[in-house]
Amino acid sequence: MARLSSFLLLLSLLCFFPLCLCDESYGGKLFPGFYARSCPQAGEIVRSVVSKAVARETRMAASLIRLHFHDCFVQGCDGSLLLDSSGRITSEKNSNPNSKSARGFDVVDQIKAELEKECPGTVSCADALTLAARDSSVLTGGPSWVVPLGRRDSRSASLSGSNNNIPAPNNTFQTILSKFNRQGLDVTDLVALSGSHTIGFSRCTSFRQRLYNQSGNGRPDMTLEQSFAANLRQRCPRSGGDQILSVLDIVSAAKFDNSYFKNLIENKGLLNSDQVLFSNNEKSRELVKKYAEDQGEFFEQFAESMIKMGNISPLTGSSGEIRKNCRKINS
Repeated sequence: MARLSSFLLLLSLLCFFPLCLCDESYGGKLFPGFYARSCPQAGEIVRSVVSKAVARETRMAASLIRLHFHDCFVQGCDGSLLLDSSGRITSEKNSNPNSKSARGFDVVDQIKAELEKECPGTVSCADALTLAARDSSVLTGGPSWVVPLGRRDSRSASLSGSNNNIPAPNNTFQTILSKFNRQGLDVTDLVALSGSHTIGFSRCTSFRQRLYNQSGNGRPDMTLEQSFAANLRQRCPRSGGDQILSVLDIVSAAKFDNSYFKNLIENKGLLNSDQVLFSNNEKSRELVKKYAEDQGEFFEQFAESMIKMGNISPLTGSSGEIRKNCRKINS
């Protein structure tokens, strides 16, 4: 009888437990069912807006993933990158990694507007951006994953953090890895997350140095495959044309797959920060080879690393706020 009573008590607790988790912080942790009661349509709303945006312009998928990455590396995944400058805020949009290149803010605005119609003051901009990044992967043929939710929005931004924490295209391998380590990410995360460069474009200004003056001696980067380099020089002149775009993956720039890693093995990585993964470190080189050989391995690790990145220093509970407009803090 006692055993039956204990079983019934446990069963009742299990039935009640999921309800307790919804819509409130669970020990400061994130969890997928956060909006199950307060905004059950949140995921569908985000997916619908992102789907329409990517259908209009496939490049937008890469832009939204990049926004999420650049947000999480500064103050954690708190939507700080989405803030415009104001009397109290100096926007991260003006930093070197973001100025004239970060894009997709209008799509986030559309997502937030739809969420506010359905569930006013409920879903954070930080969570909306995290969901949009996952959907961007799926919509271009990449992996899906269950997104832990419950982030709140920052009431501040950090221009200096954006300038100092986000890896630059011409950083050395060790500098890039150190910036990842600072966020609690390791070399496996670095290689897997870099694989998002299987979609999207980069500006001439981000890889010009490799074509003409890699080491400050007026010589190109000799690790760059010669015919690939010649084609790039036709698109990216020695001076001017900073905003001219080239695909990050010359094989399938609109499809999320593992061809990015195959390109690195052939010395056809567009950015220095791409090619050093194969050229400058033994452990990362082996990971590049593994993902080039097995797309399933890459997809599995990419999903795992995206979840890990999305968990960087989130604001939960009573910290931060739920912005009504992703571009400005609530008055």
